[in-house]
Amino acid sequence: MKEFDYYIFIDYSENFLGYLILDGEEIKTILPKISKFAHYKKLRHKSLYIHSIKKVVDKMELIKYFVKFKIKTLRDTPEIYADLVEFIRKNDNCIIFISVDDRQFSNFERLVRNIDGKNNKIVKESQLKKGSAEHRLSLVLDTLLNMERLKNESK
Repeated sequence: MKEFDYYIFIDYSENFLGYLILDGEEIKTILPKISKFAHYKKLRHKSLYIHSIKKVVDKMELIKYFVKFKIKTLRDTPEIYADLVEFIRKNDNCIIFISVDDRQFSNFERLVRNIDGKNNKIVKESQLKKGSAEHRLSLVLDTLLNMERLKNESK
């Protein structure tokens, strides 16, 4: 796995958009803790999965490993993008891996290329190799988005 200074994952789930930023040095620490994460849409027993994985998230205190983490409604997309642009600008001397949901990819890629594209590797979420560290990390955000969506549906 190529070493990056930061990993950014941007994902979309129905009416929610979120991101998480992970320091590259935390990868080896967090990977063993996320082995139970799966792609939500492919699960048969979704509610059981969400219930059990919420316990994992809380017990392992996964959120503390993220440099930044945010989930907002889709109408708040400009806020999400502004946060990410600010982070990329502040860390323009770093090598950043960015995984973007396929639906958001073209807009976000254009935005990042206008900032500084030479130190950033931007890939579509669908291009992540199944089972790779990057793919496993993207499942964390996918799951957190679905947990937030379900929490808001039950209100």
